Amino acid sequence: MSWMSAIPLLGKVIDKVFPDAENAGQVKVVLAEMMLNGELDKLARQAGVIETEAKGESWLQRNWRPLVMLVFTALVVCRWLGWSSPELTPELEMKLFSIVQLGIGGYIASRGMEKIMGNFKKH
Repeated sequence: MSWMSAIPLLGKVIDKVFPDAENAGQVKVVLAEMMLNGELDKLARQAGVIETEAKGESWLQRNWRPLVMLVFTALVVCRWLGWSSPELTPELEMKLFSIVQLGIGGYIASRGMEKIMGNFKKH
């Protein structure tokens, strides 16, 4: 299914999620820009890769991403608790924190897309 055929449904979802018409309009503009730039197709392909990994036969293949995120999160927490090497620079600490933020944001976005697409497939 192409994104072009999903536009009416996405518009309805956005209207329900954002009751304020101005906010809904802004989200629709950003979504349209993403479609024009091909970003949504890129995100869909990336989600397909992750879905394939999640359905893989190997335990490690299915779980390497969450394990990496747990390690980075543990490193950030250890740093904040003072349990890390004094050689760990603030710049490296911020890079680790950025990776954790990106990972959590990606997880939240992918779960949201799963739910939206699940509802879309039902209709």
